Formats: sequence, structure tokens, C-alpha cells
Amino acid sequence: MASRFRILTPDAQYADDAEIERSTAGSDVSWDIFRERVDSKRVPDTVFAAADAIIVWHEVPVDIDLVRRIPNCRIIVRAGVGFDHIDLKATGEAGIPVANTPDYGTSEVADHAIALMLALCRGITTFHELLQIDPVLNFDSGRAPLVRRIRGRIFGIVGLGRIGIATAARAKAFGMHVIAYDPYAPAGMEIAAGVERVDDLASLLSRSDVVSLHCPLTDETRDMIDARALGLMKRDAVLINTARGAIVDIPALIAAVATRQIGGAGIDVLPVEPPLPGDAFALAYRDLAASNLKHRFIVTPHAAWSSPESRADARRLSVQTAMMYLRDGRLRNLVNGDYLRDRRKFA
Repeated sequence: MASRFRILTPDAQYADDAEIERSTAGSDVSWDIFRERVDSKRVPDTVFAAADAIIVWHEVPVDIDLVRRIPNCRIIVRAGVGFDHIDLKATGEAGIPVANTPDYGTSEVADHAIALMLALCRGITTFHELLQIDPVLNFDSGRAPLVRRIRGRIFGIVGLGRIGIATAARAKAFGMHVIAYDPYAPAGMEIAAGVERVDDLASLLSRSDVVSLHCPLTDETRDMIDARALGLMKRDAVLINTARGAIVDIPALIAAVATRQIGGAGIDVLPVEPPLPGDAFALAYRDLAASNLKHRFIVTPHAAWSSPESRADARRLSVQTAMMYLRDGRLRNLVNGDYLRDRRKFA
């Protein structure tokens, strides 16, 4: 069958030849698969120009310069949840709808947030490291500085969306009292989730023993957890971030943990990924003891979402979203509707 559509992925996050994508889309679709990181200019202009749809991961920014290279593109789909690297205004003004894939990885990210809390508050990584050094002399249950009873503690959630609600359910299963701050969640969402709603971020930060971030990165949330916000937290509180790295001021967080302004932090995301060799995080994490962060600071490499099942879901669902629009003109999970002008009618 001759190809009816052409789809480009400039920054594929899988090693195979788009097997899931090809089987999901059908035989009338041709694929251009690249694995670029940040720099889309190495993808030929002719490939961009030929694309009916683009499925993008999180590596290649979709800025106004890229939008100018895709005159025939009908839809852009983010194979993932966050879309802060996509210029919604530029795409909308070009008449290109942008959709994301929010219905994958929810369980994994919620599990990971709780796992980071447990690793710190039950001393898992500390005990593991010490016993590796000396399994006899370090066989000591009193060496982890953040160990405490979890039941009865206050778990604060910033962002009461799909993942925030899933994380709340897990925290409640541990006997924690869950409070949540989300000025954009509809009234009554807290009732459905079975949590206490607070009206401002300061109240959540000052009351919580664990603060877990589950909000998108926007102009409003960028550096939201800065030195001032960290100063509102309890001295033994733990910060968890599985959302977006730039929500947290990393140098301020490092200083807060190092000076014991807060107890510790477990983060899965950074403002720049991978980190630059000389940035504050890389310098501090290379020697946690010298940075006064040892046993109090855990980082994972943007892995909260990752599992074989979740990765397959992201691939399949993003293709389904693109094909629904290409074949039928139906949109789901639109994220640039506020900017979309004169949507192209290609279907």
C-alpha cells in the first residue's frame, strides 16, 4: 500500500526501528526516525517539510525556528506529559494543534515519588551504602539521619492532577494525612481524592513533613521552590520532585539541605538534563560528603516514568493521537488551544 501519511520523530527514545509506532499507525504511514539530542538542525529540512505529523519526546525543543521548517505539519504530539519545551504560541499561530500523552506512566511516577520518600525516611540508601563499605562494622540501624515513623505524618502534594491523586492514594495507604495545593483544580477534587485542600503554597510548605511536587512547569511555577519557599518548610522535612526540574531552584535546594534548613531531598528531574559538568548539582553530587549532603540527597536520572509497560504506552498512545487527527480530524489532549488560530482542515 502506498504511503498516505509521513510522520517524523526527531528525538526517538527507543532503540528499535519504531516497531510499536509502525504497528499502531498502519501500513499507509511512512516514518522518519532520528535520535537527535537538543539540536534538530541535523535533521534535514526536506524531512521536516515532508512531515504530516511530528511525534516529539523531550529532547528537541519545538521553537519558532522549527515551526518555520514544518509547513505541511498537521499535528504535533508530545510522547509524554510535559510540554514546556514546545512553543505553544508559535505552533498555535501556525495553525498546528499540539497534543500531549497524559495517560501513561501515572502509576510509575506515583510509585517513584513514594519510593524516594521511603529511601530517605527509612534510610534504605544509607544502609545499603554503609553495608557495602563494611557489612560487619556498619551493621547498625542508627546511622540513617532521616529515619522516622511515616504513619501519622503530613504528606503535602503540589498539583492535584492524575499523578498527584495517584500519589495521594499511596501516601494514604501508609497512614499519612494528605494535604494538597492546586489553585487550578476544580472545586471538589479534594473530596474525590480524599485529601485536605489548602488555599496557599505557604500553608502547605509549613505544615508538611514531606512535600511532593506534581505540577507542570509554567512561568508561574518556574523556580517556585526557591530559597524563600524552602525557608518555610520544617527543618526535618523532605522535598520530593518527580515533576519538572526547573520548578526547584537547585542551588537553593542544595544550600537548604547542606545547612540543615530542611532534612533532605529526593529528586528525579533537573533544570538541564543531563546536567552540565560544572553546574551546581553536578559539582555537589560528585562528592556528597564534602557538600554536606551525604545520606540526605538522592537523585535519579529522570527515571520516574520509566518501565517497559510505560514506555510502550507512551509510544502507542502518542501515535494513536496523531492518527486520530490525520485520519478523522479528531483531537484529544489538546494543549495549545488558547493560541490555536484557523486550525488547518486537512482531514
